[in-house]
Amino acid sequence: MHLIITDAWLARSRAIYLSGTKLVVAGLALSFGLMLIAAALYHWVFLKGAREGWPVVGALVKLVIKDEFEQRDRFMRENLDVMAKKLGEMQAKMMQLESLGERVSGLAGVNPAELKSKPGRGGALISGRPLSIEELQATLADLDKLTDQRANLMTVVESRLFEKKIRSMMVPTQPPTPTGILGSAFGWRIDPFTGRSALHTGLDFQAETGTSILAAAGGVVVTAGPNPDYGNMVEIDHGNDLITRYAHASKLLVKKGDLIKRGQKIAEVGTTGRSTGPHLHFEVLVQGVPQDPQKFLNAGRNLPQQQVAAAPAPQVQKPQAAAPPSTTIAAPAPTPARPLVVQPSAVLPAPPGQR
Repeated sequence: MHLIITDAWLARSRAIYLSGTKLVVAGLALSFGLMLIAAALYHWVFLKGAREGWPVVGALVKLVIKDEFEQRDRFMRENLDVMAKKLGEMQAKMMQLESLGERVSGLAGVNPAELKSKPGRGGALISGRPLSIEELQATLADLDKLTDQRANLMTVVESRLFEKKIRSMMVPTQPPTPTGILGSAFGWRIDPFTGRSALHTGLDFQAETGTSILAAAGGVVVTAGPNPDYGNMVEIDHGNDLITRYAHASKLLVKKGDLIKRGQKIAEVGTTGRSTGPHLHFEVLVQGVPQDPQKFLNAGRNLPQQQVAAAPAPQVQKPQAAAPPSTTIAAPAPTPARPLVVQPSAVLPAPPGQR
């Protein structure tokens, strides 16, 4: 591109040659310069109008400020809606967690009111900067995640405690009669019919005919009927190869297959079968082997009253072979039983209510 510059004062004309690159650079420089001039002019006019209170400029300022406030208000409203939704979800989760906590504390024997009291907190005040929206949202997200983890943990704990409670309710720790007067203990004794040493596989509770016989634990009735030795007998299966036997009843109140609760009346005391008088013969069998029922009853008495009685099943002990008869009479080993009145076995004639 050629530019020819002429002037009356010049003796001759002057020619300028511009290439394409120089022309583009010159155009850009001119455009940038015009933009700077326009911006400076706009800034000067705007400031002058704002200072002197020009109506048009004042209206523009108000529109700009209003638009900024509307954008900020819209941003805050959107964030508040998100936070309100998150708080609502957390409130529902906290209610669920509180309900779980009450159930778990009930299973664990803890008063729920103790957990609701606010913990004491304090210390010197060291002021810090206020939280930003982003930090507050991050804190809420962390708290929401922690709440989910605690809820899952509480659910697992509740399941384990409930399983433990159900298992403990199937252990025979409930006394089978209201009176609790012990006539004959578990172990070797003099048989009231033969006068010889014999193994007594249970406990004999003295009681009048018609006295209630109570289930020592929950379970399912597997036997309910007459037996040559035990008379009218009830056997309850508590699971885990654990069975309780209630013998010599005058009347049976349950039948085979019935589901029994702990402490439920299942029969009435009598003197049927191989018996010398009205009493209850109570046995505990683990894997078919007789165990000392007093261990289970003692375990139930050692627990707090508001707690479900739970007793670990003792290891299976197989009875030894009967000793040959001799002139020396072996007295039965004493068994500690605080609430029971122990009446030792005697040589013939036997007291009423033995088998």
